[in-house]
Amino acid sequence: MKVYHSSTVVVNTPDTSHSRLYLDFGPGFYLTTLHEQAVKYAERFIRRGKTAILNIYELNDNLSSNWEVKRFEKYDETWLDYVTECRSGSIPDSSDIIIGGIANDKVFRTLDLYFAGYITKEEALHRLIYEKTNNQICIRTQAVLDNELTFLESQQL
Repeated sequence: MKVYHSSTVVVNTPDTSHSRLYLDFGPGFYLTTLHEQAVKYAERFIRRGKTAILNIYELNDNLSSNWEVKRFEKYDETWLDYVTECRSGSIPDSSDIIIGGIANDKVFRTLDLYFAGYITKEEALHRLIYEKTNNQICIRTQAVLDNELTFLESQQL
């Protein structure tokens, strides 16, 4: 399947060592299957006066059974608890690949209110059920990147 990674540079050899810690699914190399989502994310670099590069890869559709994959199908309590833990700097499990919704601007506002204690978990979940789940893939293990992901090309936006 074709996947995308937005950056300010060409990333033809992805690695997990350049990741930040406090992200939705913890440190890892983040991708999406949604071209439009990747382009929109890259636009933030342009707004900051930087170069925006859309890196395009092929991710093996038949991932080896050697990898531990965690999937979140919707914004629910399990997803919220997982993201809360990851964004606090904890790594809740040993998953190699995590697939689920991204905390886009609207979702992030709800999370921000929840993390700050302004709304309860129940209120956050109530707000999130109305959000259409978009897509992000976090690859945490370098071996997955090396064996399952192939760089195709990059495009400057």
